[in-house]
Amino acid sequence: MMRKGLAGQRLVAVFLAGMLLFNFPLLSLFDRPVRVFGLPLLHVALFAIWAGLIALMAWIAERGSR
Repeated sequence: MMRKGLAGQRLVAVFLAGMLLFNFPLLSLFDRPVRVFGLPLLHVALFAIWAGLIALMAWIAERGSR
């Protein structure tokens, strides 16, 4: 039972980290006229952060269900 509470706390921490990462001051760091594989850096950063958060939440959820 204790492990399930810890997984919930970790998911809340990931949510809060996501809120910080998708906030204006940090996203403005990626708003540059640079292209990565032909895509603007901001779009690549948004997708990478989004995918990373989803992967981290899935890992926490799967690890917490054992």
